[in-house]
Amino acid sequence: MPPELGALGVWWFNDTMTSSAAAEFATRIEQLGYGTLWMPETTGRDPFAHSAHLFSRTSHLNLATGIANVHHRHPGMMKQAALTLAEQSGGRFVLGVGVSHARMVEGTRGLKYEKPMATMRAYLEAMRSSPYTALKPTEAHSIVVAALGPRMLELAAAAADGAHPYLTTPEHTARASEIIGPNKMLCVEQKLVLCTDAAEARSTARRSLARYLALPNYYRNWFRLGFDESDLQSGGSNRLVDALFAWGNERVLRERIEAHQRAGATHVCIQPLLAGGRAGQVDWKALEALAPH
Repeated sequence: MPPELGALGVWWFNDTMTSSAAAEFATRIEQLGYGTLWMPETTGRDPFAHSAHLFSRTSHLNLATGIANVHHRHPGMMKQAALTLAEQSGGRFVLGVGVSHARMVEGTRGLKYEKPMATMRAYLEAMRSSPYTALKPTEAHSIVVAALGPRMLELAAAAADGAHPYLTTPEHTARASEIIGPNKMLCVEQKLVLCTDAAEARSTARRSLARYLALPNYYRNWFRLGFDESDLQSGGSNRLVDALFAWGNERVLRERIEAHQRAGATHVCIQPLLAGGRAGQVDWKALEALAPH
């Protein structure tokens, strides 16, 4: 069976931490009762090598890539890395894959970026058919696809175990749930700011949002949800910020998580931004307040 992710997980960049601090971070997340820690792949640590390190320091926490870029690895190599980690961790690894963004693939890496749907479909098929000759894990690992639009969500349902939408809303979760159906995983990321001061909370949110505003994969999805070009101006309108980021007291944050769950999310991974904090600074107060136990 695929790993039980738990109702609530954490999504976090930990490249600004030392490796030992990242292990302490993962251990504390595990102790708080979160089921899964999600980690991205950008230009920092290799997520597979780093996951191996964190598995050695935890006992039951799942680790997930959110996401591993399909342009960076041959599909056979991606499969080998995922199965190796699943076997070594007793089935605690979740492989999240995605096409990323043209800016990252072409601009940063100098690779070719085209036809995301065709690329992902062919990649998943190539992963399935690639040989793996080592002992396979006794516990199956899950594969989820970074998906926002209807077509990618349909592909996630047809060719993977589910979808991993990022930077979206409970309204999108409801639409995604209808598309992928009741028997697939819907692992939704949600950014949070534990702060009741509107100006400070929105300022914190805009610092995080800035990097995403010019990425077509995201703003096209927001347009499908009813936003428009005016919502992208001046760091993001209050309407957009309030839809994408939950801010307020603990009750308000819990209500946003529960809204995703009512809409069909099988797992919500929270990204707790520290109000007024610097980039990469986690809000432990929020994590402790929202912890499953």
